[in-house]
Amino acid sequence: MTTIKCIIFLMLPAVYYSQEDRDKFIFADMDITVEKPDKNKSYDVNYNDDNQIYKLGKKLTYSYYIVRNNDRFLVKKGEQEIQQTGHTSAGWKFVESEKKDDETIQYITIEPHQGNPFASFDPNYNQTAVDFTYLMKNNESFSMETTGAIENKMNVWLHPPRNIYFKILELNPFPYIKAPYAIGTKWNWNLEIGDHWSDKRWLKWEGKIENKYEYEIKEKKNITTRLGNLECFVVYGKAKSRIGETQLISYFNTQFGFVKLEYTNIDGSKTFLEIEKAE
Repeated sequence: MTTIKCIIFLMLPAVYYSQEDRDKFIFADMDITVEKPDKNKSYDVNYNDDNQIYKLGKKLTYSYYIVRNNDRFLVKKGEQEIQQTGHTSAGWKFVESEKKDDETIQYITIEPHQGNPFASFDPNYNQTAVDFTYLMKNNESFSMETTGAIENKMNVWLHPPRNIYFKILELNPFPYIKAPYAIGTKWNWNLEIGDHWSDKRWLKWEGKIENKYEYEIKEKKNITTRLGNLECFVVYGKAKSRIGETQLISYFNTQFGFVKLEYTNIDGSKTFLEIEKAE
C-alpha cells in the first residue's frame, strides 16, 4: 500500500501557486490560465492593460510562405467560394512565390483590439481581442479577422491566423508557452474542432474531432530576425486526433512574442511565419 501511494505522489505535477496567484488567475487542469475578472473594472483593465506583447497600440507584421512538394507558394485571390452554410467568401489559390502579383498576400499583421468585440454574444469573453489583417501590395487588405490571445505571467497563448488558406492552422498546435520558461517545461492541452474547418484542399472529414496536444520547451537559443538577434525559447508542440497528426515549432521572445512559427500541417505541407516589423 505504501508503495502504491508513493507512485501516485510522484505522478502529480509539481506546480504550486501562491494565494496571490489564486486570487488573480483562473486555473484549470491541462488548460490555459486566464485572469480572474474584477467586475468593478473594465474589460481592457482586466485583460489588456498589463500586456507587454499583445498591447493596445502595438502592431506586429509577419511574412510567410508555404512548402508543398518541395515548392514554395504564397496565397492570392481566387474565385469566390461557397461555404457549407451557403454563404460566399473571398476565394483564394496558391501562387508560386516568384510569381506573386498585386493580389498576392504578402504580410499578415496582428493588432490588439480595444474592448470586447464579441460582447453581444459572449459578454464573458476573457481574452485580449486581436485583429489579423492579410495584406497585399501597398498594404491593401485582402481580408481580416478578429480572434483572441491570452497573455499573463502564467502563460502566453495565441489563436493562429485562421482565415482563407490559413484555416489549415486550426488543426496544428496553437502558439502557446507556459511558465516556468525553462528547458524541460512540459504541458498538455486539448481542443474540440468542428468539420467546418475541413477543406478538400488538405483534408475533408465529418463530425467533430478532438486534438490532444503535447508541448515542451526544448531549447533556448539566439536567432537572427528582421528585428535583430533575439533570444528565444523554442517550444515543440504536437497534436494528434483521429484524422492525423500535426506539429508546430515556435520561437518565443519575451518582448515580441512568437517571432517564428514552423508548422507541419495535416497534409504534410509546411507553413512558415516570421516576424518582419514591430510598431
